[in-house]
Amino acid sequence: QVQLVESGGGLVQPGGSLGLSCTASGIFWFLAMGWYRQAPGQQRELVAVITSSGNTNYADSVKGRFTISRDNAKNTVYLQMNSLKPEDTAVYYCKLTATTFNSWGQGTQVTVSS
Repeated sequence: QVQLVESGGGLVQPGGSLGLSCTASGIFWFLAMGWYRQAPGQQRELVAVITSSGNTNYADSVKGRFTISRDNAKNTVYLQMNSLKPEDTAVYYCKLTATTFNSWGQGTQVTVSS
């Protein structure tokens, strides 16, 4: 059974930085891992994704500010968020994409506010 454990959310002032991490257990290989977010009243949207080969893709709204990376040995994906804006406030979810299924983390709250 695949489990995703997220950590690193919290409250930060505009212009600040936060780092998120997501560790997968119960699986040895997967196609991609990524981060999505959902603000109140909004649909869940892609933030960033990284494939098993290291290719990355970012939402236009976070390009140049967020960086996704992974540690294959630890089955962990990271999201470094810099120059945070109030509109980045959301619950951030980790998603693992395997060949036959997807798995989601429980979500971690990121609040950008002064």
